[in-house]
Amino acid sequence: MPRVIRSATALCGVVTVLGALTACASTPLSDAEATARWQVPTTASPTPTPDPVPLMLVFGDSWTYGLAATDAAHAYPHLTGEILGWDVDAIGENGSGYLHPGQNGGFYGTRVAELDPDLEPDIIVVQGSINDRGESLSALPRAAKAVWQAFEHTYPDADLVVLGPAPSVLPIEENVEKIDEALSQLAADEGLDYISPIAEGWLTDDNIGDYIDASAANHPSDAGHAYLAERLAADLSQLDLLSPFVAVEE
Repeated sequence: MPRVIRSATALCGVVTVLGALTACASTPLSDAEATARWQVPTTASPTPTPDPVPLMLVFGDSWTYGLAATDAAHAYPHLTGEILGWDVDAIGENGSGYLHPGQNGGFYGTRVAELDPDLEPDIIVVQGSINDRGESLSALPRAAKAVWQAFEHTYPDADLVVLGPAPSVLPIEENVEKIDEALSQLAADEGLDYISPIAEGWLTDDNIGDYIDASAANHPSDAGHAYLAERLAADLSQLDLLSPFVAVEE
């Protein structure tokens, strides 16, 4: 059996305690002293653990980038996070789509492969993309499915939500409507939540002039991003997301 070696500090502590007990035995204690000496110490209240804050990754095109917003803080991803009380990472590339390369040459598929696998988002919103309206839309379902599966493979614990294209001009271009229809059907086939700004009428003849800046290549203004954030937050709050963050009733 290994030999136990006690430190000098521990031995000194024992001697000190024995000495104190000897002194106690030779000198009687008053009632107050006895009570104070043997009173059970008060246990400090534990510091409450803060509730976890969900992380939402928003991935998309120039709308997610916030092209016409004052800055990223005024773009809809971060404003949505403020409404819901979530942390947000927004990754957008101007001009990018499932089929169309962006200003940096990135398709959605190639950009997903470049994401940090250690990010650990709880919710992923894949936005877009009207940038594909000039492409052969027969290839869209296959490309979109590959992107969504790549997200699910990289972040298997995250809830994936697909946010379809919102119109930048009215009347809505025919191919933009086709993109929305194709993504909506594919999301249903894949069992994913799909939010359609077109079907929900987010932008109409009555409000598009208030929210879309025609001088900025028909992108949302600060007011437009604030409005989009309100609509997106309302839809996200209705979905069955964040199961790890929902209290289970006993």
